[in-house]
This record gives sequence, structure tokens and C-alpha cells, in this order.
Amino acid sequence: MQATLTVTPAQLPEVLLHVAVVRPVFLWGAPGIGKSSLVRSFADSLGLECVTLLGTQLAPEDLIGVPQIVGDRSRFAPPETIARQEPYCLFLDELNASSPEVQKAFYSLILERRIGTYELPAGSVVIGAGNRATDNALARPMPSALVNRMIHVHLRASADDWLSWAATSGIHPWIVDYLVQRPDHLWSAPPKTEEPFSTPRGWHMLSDAMHSYGERLDDETLGLLAYGTLSAAHASAFRAYVKTVRHAYDLDAVIKGDAGWPRRPEDRDLLYFLSETFRARLVKELPQSKEHASPAGRQLAFRAKNLLVELAGVSLECAQLVIAAGDDGAPVLPSWFLVEVGRDLPRLAAARG
Repeated sequence: MQATLTVTPAQLPEVLLHVAVVRPVFLWGAPGIGKSSLVRSFADSLGLECVTLLGTQLAPEDLIGVPQIVGDRSRFAPPETIARQEPYCLFLDELNASSPEVQKAFYSLILERRIGTYELPAGSVVIGAGNRATDNALARPMPSALVNRMIHVHLRASADDWLSWAATSGIHPWIVDYLVQRPDHLWSAPPKTEEPFSTPRGWHMLSDAMHSYGERLDDETLGLLAYGTLSAAHASAFRAYVKTVRHAYDLDAVIKGDAGWPRRPEDRDLLYFLSETFRARLVKELPQSKEHASPAGRQLAFRAKNLLVELAGVSLECAQLVIAAGDDGAPVLPSWFLVEVGRDLPRLAAARG
């Protein structure tokens, strides 16, 4: 299912508070962005127990129960997991990954809040969740009758929301500091091959592992953990960032002239990280119009051209990375700065083209 409008994790509780209490909701989102934990937190905020059913682990009888003889008649006895006396939050996780038979078994539970003769207690809420087919996750098409029984909400990852949560949730400070600088690395699209990719859950797992190692965490082990939880590009960049922290080797020192670009072959990942960070700094601090540049902005532009010359001497590829266009082919850095680079650094500009 395609998303026309999306909500962030911080916006979701307000939506659920007004919607889930009157109608069943289906929450769409990529793997690892926090759908399950958000639903549990919402249930807690209402003082409701959250009962989770995993669609991929269910058979129809797990919902409708099994027949039993009462008097001279048979009736289906729903499982005690569902048949509760007090109101609760029924969370149907991975609903669209369940078999067609299981999806059919949910029809009356979702629309009529009933299984056989059992009805959900007043005050109960029903929330489903699942991944999209475009996420390369297990997802089966939902029948139109099931789709039409729920209000659909699409969740997107938000670096601001996650960092606000992480600051008070024990996430490793190196991870928090890194993602403050590179919020675009919080999440990456699931790849078509079987390999790790970056998600809020992946960063959380990496944090737990780093805390477990503590001060005994060396660079090789950090690499093992990062490449096992994040996309390869993000793992390499984070590993390089940790090097800057451990060796007090940061971009500010390079810009001030207190340190030079790293030149050792074993510091190649560090050079790439500093180059990407330098690019991000220029994008953030250089104004789109030269006329509106402050004295500090003009000084940064002048210093940046000198640094690009030095960087090209170490790695022309990294220097090109700093001034490269975006994924859509449009310039990322201000045009006036690129014009000056082309005028003053023709070799680099030619290589860029």
C-alpha cells in the first residue's frame, strides 16, 4: 500500500488516541522503525494491557478457537488469550503477513469486535500493523474486505523523534552524537539482498552491544558490530566517526588548521568520513546567495577552497565527493561557491564534470 500522507512517531499517539478508540487501525511502516513499541506505549498510556498476536505464527483456530459441546450443542470457545473480561489492546502484528485463512478469521474480530459469541470488552482497542511489499519483507495482499475494515495510518522514521527518545533511554552517547550530525543515517531502505540495513532498531541493537563491551570495545570489534546491524556505508562512516572521538581528530581541527587531512592508508575510512562531514558543514553554513554571506561565511568559503586543494592532493575522489551533485543530479552546494571552485580549482572542477 502506498502512503499519501505519513506521521512521525511523535505524532502517532495523538492520532491513535482519537482514532483507535472508535475504529480499528492498521499501522503501515518499514521494518525496524518502532511500530510495535509505539503500540505498546500507547496501550500503557491508556492503562490497557497489550496482547500481541503475530500473524505469521497463527492458525485460524488460534483465533476462532475449537468447538466444544455445551448441553446438546457445539460452540466455538475462543482462546483465553483473546477472551478476556477486562478491556485491553489487541495488537495484530504482521497481520498482512498471515495466511489468507488467518486474515479471513480476523474479519469479524476487526469489524464487529466479536468471535463467535464472545465480544471484546467495552473500551478495548484493536490495532494491526505490518510492513509494505516495497520493504522486501513478507507481506501478502490483504483482501479488499479486510482493507476496508480498518483506518490506515502510515508511519515514517523521524531522526528528531528518535534522538529525543534516545537522549533519555540509555542509547550510547557516540551513537546519539553521530546521528545528531548525520540524521540521514538513521534509516536506509531495505535492500533487495540479504544484508543488514540501518533502522532505529538496528542502532538500538548496536548501542546495546557497545554497552555490553564497555571500555573493552576495540576498533575491530566495533566494525564487526556495526557491519552486523547497519548498512555497509553507514557502518563504515560510524566506525570512522568513533576514530575521530577516540583520537580527538575532528573536522573543526582540520578547518582551523590544527590538523591536516589523514593520509595513512589505514585511515581511508576516516578520510571519507571527514570529507562527508565537511560537505555537510558547507551545505549547512554557506548561504545560497553570496551577497547574503556573513564575514564568517565568506571566511569559511575561502578556507574551504584551500582545504579542497589539500584534500585533492590526498584523494581527488574525496575532494570530488565534497562538491558532487545530489542523487537527483542537482547541485547541493551554493552555485556561487561552485563557480568560484571552477574558477580557482579548474583541475578539481574538471574532474567533477
